[in-house]
Amino acid sequence: MTIVRKVLGVVLLVFIGLAGAVPAALADRPVDVVVEDRAGVLDRNTLLPAVQSIEFYQPTKVAVYTYNGTAGDNLNEEVLRFARAEHPDWISADGQKWADGLFIFALDPAGRQVGTYMGEDRKVSLDQRDDIQNAAKELLRDAQWTDGTVAGVRRGAELINQPWYRSAAFLITAWTTAAAAVAGAAAWLIVRWRTRADSRRELARGDASYASVSMDLQVTELNASTIPEASRYGSTVLEKHRTFMAKYNTATGLSNQVHALAARDLSRRPNLKTVRQFADAAEELDVLDDVIADTNALLNRGNSWAPAWDRQLAPFRNDLAALEQLLSKRHTEGDSATAAALRSFRDQSHRDLERCTSELSDGTITPETALDRLRDARTHLSELLKNHADTVIAGFAKNDKEAGLMRKEMASAQAGTEKRYGRTYEPSILGTVYPAYYFFSVPTFNSGFSTGMSNVSSARGGGGSTTGYGSSGGSFSGSGSSSNF
Repeated sequence: MTIVRKVLGVVLLVFIGLAGAVPAALADRPVDVVVEDRAGVLDRNTLLPAVQSIEFYQPTKVAVYTYNGTAGDNLNEEVLRFARAEHPDWISADGQKWADGLFIFALDPAGRQVGTYMGEDRKVSLDQRDDIQNAAKELLRDAQWTDGTVAGVRRGAELINQPWYRSAAFLITAWTTAAAAVAGAAAWLIVRWRTRADSRRELARGDASYASVSMDLQVTELNASTIPEASRYGSTVLEKHRTFMAKYNTATGLSNQVHALAARDLSRRPNLKTVRQFADAAEELDVLDDVIADTNALLNRGNSWAPAWDRQLAPFRNDLAALEQLLSKRHTEGDSATAAALRSFRDQSHRDLERCTSELSDGTITPETALDRLRDARTHLSELLKNHADTVIAGFAKNDKEAGLMRKEMASAQAGTEKRYGRTYEPSILGTVYPAYYFFSVPTFNSGFSTGMSNVSSARGGGGSTTGYGSSGGSFSGSGSSSNF
């Protein structure tokens, strides 16, 4: 560790010396900001102050142009056509280049294309133009048009007329030289630091859940002892409970093991894996003891049956509340027949839940019947979401291959087979009785659709750049390019 500190200290002094040997970069805000939002997707009240506050290395005029085209359009050609017709001041006097001092950020939200164009005294390399466009794409894919535009302009300001000592080439060279001495040590330090931080976070998660389970252990056993085994729901929850103590003993052993670790041991990857096993085991028990308590309270109509019932309704209510946001997103076919069916079901479900809760309260129906109705409603929603998924896929995919990519991601999201979907154990009776993939929820629909759309966009060549200005461009050769997102 002493050697590592000394080496890092030397490298730090080298970089301080380099930084002191060069002049500070000038900071100039845009001399003008022109917004031509022909697509009607930008919030000017947010965009203008944000862009006007961005600092460039040289005085620069910023132009933002949006229009609704198609994926097959040449955005470069469209930007040039618009400039010739509406803004000849964007073009050089000889008509062959973009005007000096100009930076254009162009966006086609319908055709999902983004472009960047510069005067000859502001131009950057093709890779840097890709960098500017990529800085905006994550936000643009999520239909955050204003924020995406700001992000693209900000990245452009960082790269246009960038001083040599801030360039990637200089930094790479400097870091490559320093890396010969510190790469191994720095990587080791970073891995150990990240591992230690992850271990502490997982340990805190496990301790919180384990303490809760331990405190309620006797109450959990009492709740389980009075759950009616004749109930279909009760019997399944009791099956989970029969392994409860064995799992608790396992969690106890893991707790003892991880708390015996010294602080430095938390920096080792094998120990992080053990700490995470402890946290997962304790969290699963913490969810299960809550479900056992709710099952007992609801099926036996105990004093706390009402809040227990509300917790069973919560996942379904959350889905109903999230439907409109889902249907208002771009490419989710909000005006389709399957979308109308979802809205109609949502409205009817609100009435049905009120009636079911009222009947459960006055004893007209049993708790088991109420759970059956809730299960049927969630199953019906799952079917409607699957139908709507077919509509969305048909609207976005251009061929069978693209449709297959999207269906695969939808299926993976529902099944929770991919780690990126972050599926968790639902803390409810239905979530305990039925497997995680049984119900198709709005969050899993969103996850599958977003990933599927991203994969299709990538397959269409979203990462490639277009540099020409099409047949109408003539001899125009201004610096610029566009790409899909």
